[in-house]
Amino acid sequence: MSSIIITGANGGLGIAVTSRLVEEGHQVLAVTGESGAGPLAKIKNLTSFQVDLMNQDQAESFVNKAIMTTDLNAAVLLVGGFAMGKLTDTRKEDLEKMIGLNFYSAFNIVKPLMKHFLSRPEGGRFILVGSRPGLDASAGKDFFAYSLSKAMVFKLAEFINAEDKEKKVDATVIVPSTIDTEANRKAMPDADFSKWVTPDGIARAISFYLSPEGRMIKEAVVKIYNRS
Repeated sequence: MSSIIITGANGGLGIAVTSRLVEEGHQVLAVTGESGAGPLAKIKNLTSFQVDLMNQDQAESFVNKAIMTTDLNAAVLLVGGFAMGKLTDTRKEDLEKMIGLNFYSAFNIVKPLMKHFLSRPEGGRFILVGSRPGLDASAGKDFFAYSLSKAMVFKLAEFINAEDKEKKVDATVIVPSTIDTEANRKAMPDADFSKWVTPDGIARAISFYLSPEGRMIKEAVVKIYNRS
């Protein structure tokens, strides 16, 4: 089975994705944060790491050490953050925070891992997380910094896909609508939760796109909206 980096592995979505891929037999290198939705299980093919993904040198060192110990062939980059605020209310500091959480947390892993994937005969795949507001400015106008930072994730995927003419290395951006997590239920108690997307549903989709069958699909953007 493959070796995969998962960032944000102990987040609300990360736990579901990590559990799914581990159960399927993948070797998972899980990057966790201080805050999360819960602990990860201690099992044979799961190794956890504390990495400051905003620190380019630290992220690159982590990737380079991982390459020396296992043949990585995929990365699922789930770290992100959210903030409200229209363009006219947004300060430079607000923008920098969102770009750090949503863009640099991915870029700092993509850059060193891209070199490795390009050197592999089999290439590699990146799974990134976008958002509906990152695709549609009208949907994101009330949270400008967040939406702009997510739009940068889509462009990052475009550049990854343009880098390798042989299409061995590619990136897919999953775009979930509202995710059915405990935090979202508390924030929106009157919503119809049945219309939301479950973390396990997203995890299953990610698992498919990492499978041999899924690797044949060169789809840059995958919308996982359910009925919301």
